[in-house]
Amino acid sequence: MLRKTMLFFHVVGTIMYIGTILAHIASGIIAGSDVHAVYNTAIFQETTAYIFILPGIVLKTISGFVMFSLYPEKPLWLKIKIGLAVFLAFNAFFLLTPLMPELRVLAEESLKAGHLTGAYKAKEHTATVVGMSNAIPLVLAVVLGVFKPGFKLKKS
Repeated sequence: MLRKTMLFFHVVGTIMYIGTILAHIASGIIAGSDVHAVYNTAIFQETTAYIFILPGIVLKTISGFVMFSLYPEKPLWLKIKIGLAVFLAFNAFFLLTPLMPELRVLAEESLKAGHLTGAYKAKEHTATVVGMSNAIPLVLAVVLGVFKPGFKLKKS
């Protein structure tokens, strides 16, 4: 029952985390270079990072560690998945989320200036690069969790 409960929390945390990231990507695309839309998007992204991304990644990571502890033998795919979870949590807490208030302030300054400032564009570029660095680890973690590959070499 513990494993099923943790799996439930893991799936919910993953949905919160990945779903909000997709909403961030979509809202950024929709906002484009319209200063008012960019400002509102910055508010949306900062708020949803605190409401969904951080709690989602905490839920996903803690439940993942509990499920990890339930495996009597730790297969390689699971060790890799745990490592990826730690990397993604670090990025979320220490790299991406701290950029959100800065982006909001810079978007507000851009709104007052009537155009997107160079400072906003530079910080937004940094956030995009950091966010993109999550793409491969995130997809790999999901693939490992779903397919649980053996990584066993055939003996000849």
